[in-house]
Amino acid sequence: MSEAERLNLDSVLAFHGAATLLGVKCANLISFDRNEFTMSEYLSEFAEKLTDCGLCAKQLCKCRERTLVYIYNEKMLDAWLSMPKVRTFLAEYGYTSDMDTETMLGVLAGRITCGSFPHEIGAFLGYPIGDIRGFISNSGKNCLLCGYWKVYENEEKARQTFKTYDRCRCILFDRLKSGLDLFQAISKEENI
Repeated sequence: MSEAERLNLDSVLAFHGAATLLGVKCANLISFDRNEFTMSEYLSEFAEKLTDCGLCAKQLCKCRERTLVYIYNEKMLDAWLSMPKVRTFLAEYGYTSDMDTETMLGVLAGRITCGSFPHEIGAFLGYPIGDIRGFISNSGKNCLLCGYWKVYENEEKARQTFKTYDRCRCILFDRLKSGLDLFQAISKEENI
C-alpha cells in the first residue's frame, strides 16, 4: 500500500470516526470504496493499532462496491448496550439478553446487505432510542433535525452532541495537519 493510500484511509477514518477515535462516542460505521484501497492489509494493521488505544475494528460487510468497517470503544459500547432501554429495543429485533457484544455484532453483520441496513443499527452507533424509533415510525421523514443522525426528540441535546462531534473532527484533523499520524493523533491527551 502506498503512503498516499494510507494517508487517504487515515483521513476517511478521521473524518467519519473522530468522535469514537477520541473517546467521545461508543461507535462509528465507516464505508470505504473497495476499488480504491487495499482494505485487508490496512484493516489488519489498523485493528492491531486500535487495540493498543482501547478500540476495536470489525468489518461488518464487504461487497463489490464497498467495505463497511465498524469501529468501537469496547467498554463504552458494552455499557451502552447493557442499558435497559437499549436492551429492550434490541430484544424487539431478536437480540436476546444472553448475547454478549461480539455475538450481537455478529448478528448485526449478518443482517447487513449491500445497500441496506437493519433499523437496529442505530442502537449500535449510540443513537438515542427515541430517535431510532422516530426514524422507523416516520420512515425517515419528518425529523426535527438532521445531522449525524435524524433527530425526532430532544433537538437541543442533539445539537450540542453534533457540535461535540464536529469539535472532535476538527481536533483530529488539526493533529493530523501538525504532522502526527492517525494513531499518534488519537493517543494524544487533550480535553475534547
